[in-house]
Amino acid sequence: MTQIKVGENEGIESALRRFKREVSKAGIMPDIKKHRHFETPIEKRKRKEIAKHRQSKRRFK
Repeated sequence: MTQIKVGENEGIESALRRFKREVSKAGIMPDIKKHRHFETPIEKRKRKEIAKHRQSKRRFK
């Protein structure tokens, strides 16, 4: 986990800038983007039905 310590006379903008730099160095953002999408149960069911339908079409050819 990325942490920074804010100095006594440090502004929030500079602390935020340092935090963003540390996050980019740690490579956290690509991992977050990879796991960002949430699939609802209905979407999951539809995706599986379409895959099943495609699989059955391939079998008969």
